Amino acid sequence: MLYFFQQVLNGLHSGALYALLAFGYVLTNGILHRTNLAYGALFAFCGQVMILSVAFGYQVLWLTLLASVLFGVVAAFLYAALISHVLSRSVFEPLADRTPNAIVVTTLGILIVLSESSRIAADTHDLWLPPMLAQPIVFAEGAGFKATLTLIQVLDCAVVLGAVALATWVFALSNFGRCWRAVSDDPRAAALCGVDVRRVFRHAVLLGGLCAALAGVMASLYYGNVSFGSGLVYGLKILFVTSVGGYLSPPRAALGAAAFGMAESLWAGYFPLEWRDAWMYLFLVAMLILIGAGRDTGKVV
Repeated sequence: MLYFFQQVLNGLHSGALYALLAFGYVLTNGILHRTNLAYGALFAFCGQVMILSVAFGYQVLWLTLLASVLFGVVAAFLYAALISHVLSRSVFEPLADRTPNAIVVTTLGILIVLSESSRIAADTHDLWLPPMLAQPIVFAEGAGFKATLTLIQVLDCAVVLGAVALATWVFALSNFGRCWRAVSDDPRAAALCGVDVRRVFRHAVLLGGLCAALAGVMASLYYGNVSFGSGLVYGLKILFVTSVGGYLSPPRAALGAAAFGMAESLWAGYFPLEWRDAWMYLFLVAMLILIGAGRDTGKVV
């Protein structure tokens, strides 16, 4: 039971990252209704920006490690805001009424640009941050085995829980949340009712980009590195993971993504690790085919 409890604790952390990414992805996808392959690349790019900024601040600007980390966090969020600004105005808006393939191809090109930019900036080297807040916190122990999480894992889970809960509360009660649901349901009818569809869409893309930046920062602090080549993997994972919770409700998408993270952790604990991604993708494809499409054709209330 302690071993099972350890896998559950591990799943909480991985599920938290997936939940944050899924929440941000649905903010854009719920209005655009098009596949955005660049979202995972934005997550990986922001993680790389943070790591490179920390290295620059520590080695070139002679900042302390804490100041370098704060400098990297600010840089990651600034780049996320800039890229989201460019994507919403120069990519998504002009292509929103085109064939879905246009968005897929364009975002795939953006994924390649972001991945190659971070690779060139890092000179094809993987830079690593030193372990941070790695002190273990014991949740249960017995017979020489301890179920633990590190302090950074606990903080990551707390930050995601607080951010998603606050965003869900604001989303449910604020004017932006009502306008987002109206635009997601029928943008033309929302425009006739006085909703500024373009403004809502731009804010949704920006908030989604900030969610990706926050996830990239937390992943960098925990793992010490986010590879510049991981953008495609995370982009595909988030695309399919979101199908578990639905593409029309950010909170439900976050819950579904958290459940997927838990399932992934349990698989890694009890079954061959090399088959984990294959079976998880198979499960997600089945979910998307069997229940995803039918569920998301309903109206959002």
